[in-house]
Amino acid sequence: MAKLETILIYPIKSLDAVSVNQAKILPGGALEHDREFCIVDESGTWVNGKRTAKIHQIRSQFDLKTRLVTLSVQNDRPVSFHLDHGRSGIEGWLSDYFGFRVFLKQDLTTGFPDDPVSPGPTLISIATLEKAASWFEGMSAESMRSRLRTNLELSEVPAFWEEQLYSADGSSIKFQIGDVQIQGINPCARCVVPTRDAVSGDRYPQFQKTFITQREKELPDWAAKERFDHYYRMAVNTRIASSESGKVLKVGNVLTWSGTS
Repeated sequence: MAKLETILIYPIKSLDAVSVNQAKILPGGALEHDREFCIVDESGTWVNGKRTAKIHQIRSQFDLKTRLVTLSVQNDRPVSFHLDHGRSGIEGWLSDYFGFRVFLKQDLTTGFPDDPVSPGPTLISIATLEKAASWFEGMSAESMRSRLRTNLELSEVPAFWEEQLYSADGSSIKFQIGDVQIQGINPCARCVVPTRDAVSGDRYPQFQKTFITQREKELPDWAAKERFDHYYRMAVNTRIASSESGKVLKVGNVLTWSGTS
């Protein structure tokens, strides 16, 4: 039976994650504090990993209780800012780093998901992370985790078990983690970010080609192949209805659905 083993929150989009024991559902269906902020330039365009590999070299540590973020690059002295009262300081630090003016935007309803149609938490099994890492020489499951940047990780199930949580015809698959009702929508299309090391920003040679080849080869029979217009997809995109707002996902919750044996 699938169990929620890990919850990862990314308070500032494209920066580092925070592992939490529980996460509240927002009215827009996202996890509280996940992608709460994004970095934008003067035109309002996101400054993220798709745009620049330089962002990977920023280290960020978050204390969500005190609302503090500590930023550093390589061996430079870490600097801490308050996420609410010290926002101009964060913007100044980031602007100096990127070499152009940037700002923080905040959204307390949905955050800033890559897929605004399915803004719920992304979901994957730990066994899938381990299997995908095995496709690349010298890569660990932790490295694959930091490349895919998924929110919810399941344990006690085999690799690709989560492929059952979306349908062939595009209709949602309803399942439940704890008392939170969730809809599985589709396998998540990946971008350039997973091709790079999450710390250095260096590209792994032939990452996308290897990923696509192995993904197609090892896609399980229970996966809806109709949802793969290409095989550069991994993890499940979800939606959570506004009726679930205020409910809490907790590490250790069991995932149940009509397909559970």
